[in-house]
Formats: sequence, C-alpha cells, structure tokens
Amino acid sequence: MRRLGDGVEAALHCVAVLAELPEDKVLSGRDLAALHGLSESYLLKHMRALTAAGVTEAVPGPRGGFRLARAPGQISLLDVVEAVDGPGPAFVCREIRRKGDVTSNDPCAYRRDCFIKRRMMTAEEAWRASLRGQSLADLMADARAEIGPENMRAVGGFIQDKQR
Repeated sequence: MRRLGDGVEAALHCVAVLAELPEDKVLSGRDLAALHGLSESYLLKHMRALTAAGVTEAVPGPRGGFRLARAPGQISLLDVVEAVDGPGPAFVCREIRRKGDVTSNDPCAYRRDCFIKRRMMTAEEAWRASLRGQSLADLMADARAEIGPENMRAVGGFIQDKQR
C-alpha cells in the first residue's frame, strides 16, 4: 500500500523485545539501540513516539528505560505503525482529473469522489484492518516458532543482562 518509514521496523523490533521483559523491568534506549545496531538518537525519536501513543511507557531516572504500556495482546501492529508514521492516509487524492487541459466544464461531472481515490481508500482500509487484527502477541508467537534457538538464547541473554 505505502512504503512505511524505517522507524516502523525499528519500533516493531523494540516492542517485540520489550514484550519479553518481566512486568517490573525496563530496557534503556541505549541498550535497545545497541541490540539493533541503531543510533541511540534515531531510536529514541521512535521510542518517544511509541510512548506518546501509549504503546510503551518511559520510566525516568538512572535506572529508567522503556517497557510496554499494555499487554502484548492489547497492542495491535496498527498501533505501532500509526505511532511512528502517523494515522494519516497513505494515498492522498489531489483531484488531478480536474486540472488538466482536457477537462469537462460540467461541474456535475465530478459529483462523486474520484474512482481511483475510492479504490485506493478501500485497499487502505483493508490494509489497516489487517494490521488492526494482528497483535504484538501474534508477532511474538511467530517469533517463538521461527527464531532459532541460538538467536533466542543470544537475545534472551542480552535482555537478562541489560534489564533494569
């Protein structure tokens, strides 16, 4: 439908890691950035967006960091996408059909929304509904089924060592 910003990928990976934390623990932005090989300032911008959207919580202080604000089953993939990329439509109709040299002078010719816009909005709603229907818990079930044991141990060890 649209090209999502790179921050969406980073945000999804970060919330997946946070989903594995015990409820009373947090991970710092620095540690999340290090885990994913990203700059801390870049990642913190997206973590702040997730926090503003109520997906994560930011715990202040020297032992602070981030944790999920809700249970993984209550966070949709759309929540994460909209937190990072915004809720606006992917397709914006500029009504170019009314601007060209060969246009109808009849104002009744364009009583309805553009047929292209209608199709694009239908596709976008299907895309959003699909993301709305998938939760972070679903994503974590995929991770447990598909990530190899070596990777699981490595990430698990990192989380164990860094959680606060």
